[in-house]
Amino acid sequence: MPEITKLMQAVQAGDQSSAEELLPHVYDELRKLAASYLAREPAGNSRHATSLVHDAYLRLVLHCRDEWKNEGHFFGAAAIAIRRILVEHARRKQSLKRGGNAIRHEFHEQMTVSFSDPAEDLIALDDALEKFTTVNPQAAELVQLVYFSGLTLRQAAEILEISPRTADRHWAYAKAWLGREIRGSRDFSENC
Repeated sequence: MPEITKLMQAVQAGDQSSAEELLPHVYDELRKLAASYLAREPAGNSRHATSLVHDAYLRLVLHCRDEWKNEGHFFGAAAIAIRRILVEHARRKQSLKRGGNAIRHEFHEQMTVSFSDPAEDLIALDDALEKFTTVNPQAAELVQLVYFSGLTLRQAAEILEISPRTADRHWAYAKAWLGREIRGSRDFSENC
């Protein structure tokens, strides 16, 4: 059994020293995941790959260790943790941008809202993906592995233990469903 698998099993059993030993073995891969996420973010993002990796790793070992069946699932869980951290960051940023705790006043002129801000796009995608998880959990997991982890469809299919053909069908369905959901939320927001 590979050393990483042994360490993961020990972490899942609650061994804190194994959690410390596991990090150097998975750090480079987690850093690549974080860097691929941050490459999609707008310039000037205050998050750095190193802090993102550390935050995600802490979430993984403290809260998500029951979800690891193998290395693929570990990195899938890492992709989800990184996505959630970035979405939380985008939501906080949007909240501050929109006035945070300031008192809101009614604005009577009709306003149009667009998703030109990448943080809004990320939030819209996250909201749509959360809804999609209830519709088709396996396809939603495939989207997370491909889009957020940077895996190929074939690699994601192996992790999910489905055929490449099924992965292709799930991917096509997910793209159509998520696209419709995101466009629908934009249309709704623009009409408000």
